[in-house]
Amino acid sequence: MLFPMRVILASSSPRRREILSLIGLKNFEVIPPKAAERKVKRPADVKLNALLKAKSVLRDLEGEVLVIASDTAVFLNGRFLGKPKDRNEAKEMLLSLSGRWHTVYTSLAVFYRKGRALKRHLSLHRTAVRFKRLTPREVEWYLSTGEPLDKAGAYGIQGHGAIFVEKIVGDYFTVMGLPAAGLYGALRKLLGEERTLELLSGF
Repeated sequence: MLFPMRVILASSSPRRREILSLIGLKNFEVIPPKAAERKVKRPADVKLNALLKAKSVLRDLEGEVLVIASDTAVFLNGRFLGKPKDRNEAKEMLLSLSGRWHTVYTSLAVFYRKGRALKRHLSLHRTAVRFKRLTPREVEWYLSTGEPLDKAGAYGIQGHGAIFVEKIVGDYFTVMGLPAAGLYGALRKLLGEERTLELLSGF
């Protein structure tokens, strides 16, 4: 079956590209969003940022198109932990996460447009994560890998940071940056079950 619809990932994140490929979505394009993101102070801002990203990409596209956007943030006791500015801030974040639970929020904005008809899905997904108690040597070692410096909360669950995660309550992919089950549900809602399964089969 021909599938003329363009599928766009509005993100430059390699992890989100990886998740789309993992669930079977092969024929998609990557267009980094141009939107000025809102400074995150609370979980609702994470949801708004995904919406802004999706809209910024959709407005430059024509024809039948599906746009997927997402945003991820880490909160510890209500305090937002973004990407660390430098090694010292990354160290502070890791020490604050040590031996404690924190919450990862990932938002999902999906727009489907065909002709004048526009449908959209907007949701916020939450996963609780518990870190083991980190030793000073472990913190220094992890910093030396360079991984914490471009990650929200100063760690990547899909990389070296996985060894510090004792428990998660919720969806692993929410922590990674794109909730796979949530995306499937959004696609089913917007496209219907049959077309969604065809899309994930590479048609």
